[in-house]
Amino acid sequence: MLINMRGITRSVTLPDGQPLHILRGMDLAVDRGEHVAIVGRSGTGKSTLLNIIGMLDQPTSGEYEFDGENVIGRSDRKLSQLRGERIGFVFQQFNLFPNRTALENVAMPLVYARDKTFWSRFDRAADMLDAVGLGNRLEDYPTQLSGGEQQRIAIARALVRSPQVILADEPTGALDVETGAAVIDLLEAAARENNAALIVITHDIGIAARAQRAYRLSEGVVHDVDESEFVRVREVLGEEGDLFADDAGVVGEPGVVSEPSWVDEPGVVGEPGAVGEPSPGVVRAESFIFDEFGAAGEPGAVGEPGPVKRGGEDA
Repeated sequence: MLINMRGITRSVTLPDGQPLHILRGMDLAVDRGEHVAIVGRSGTGKSTLLNIIGMLDQPTSGEYEFDGENVIGRSDRKLSQLRGERIGFVFQQFNLFPNRTALENVAMPLVYARDKTFWSRFDRAADMLDAVGLGNRLEDYPTQLSGGEQQRIAIARALVRSPQVILADEPTGALDVETGAAVIDLLEAAARENNAALIVITHDIGIAARAQRAYRLSEGVVHDVDESEFVRVREVLGEEGDLFADDAGVVGEPGVVSEPSWVDEPGVVGEPGAVGEPSPGVVRAESFIFDEFGAAGEPGAVGEPGPVKRGGEDA
């Protein structure tokens, strides 16, 4: 097992001296080639969990083995070496160096390489940028690039060392719908090519539905997501393509009413599906955000046709 966590807890002490328990005895196992999503509301500890998986933070208690090696209590130097060689991070806010070019940003993780990789770091970075469709932007700075292009640079940087684990923290949160879909496609393709584990932290059930397994983080513990909660989402993914919330957070389109012919002047053709819940029309991801109990939203009701008249008489 590549990642094996048992009984992981994480607590911090608040200014008033009271403890805040973020993770409470959590178990998680992920192997090579698996695509896992972790969903949950803001403030539930998703990023804390990601930081522990990525060895950026240590748990308060519990066991964590990475590829059979215990990493609890290891030195910062050893953890840094493991991170640099075997884990790639993709963050929502990109975290690029603004005063370095795209090429220099992607080559940065190779600065600490111990073999000939160090001397070929710019060639490898250029190849990776070409793989994500930015081979013509090598000398551009982040401020000269769009949000989607910056995220692709961040992905290229995460993948340049062919990591065994790709950790993505809300990778589409700052992107538009179409660009977000392309980013997820890119991460999935990279994970397949390298047989890497892909772990995506998200609040978007549309992204989570693309994973092989999904967990909901609630009250400091991860729970299996009921497969039935993904059924409608995957149906729409198959019918409509990739599923993401739009910028305005619109939850669902009105349901389609059936064949009204002639409508009188005030004639209401049909009420839309309830806002805040998906309708049988185009369903968007935000409509399926989990509540505290993990229940998926219900479809909105299809409106009824309004009064129909022909030649001044009721039809």
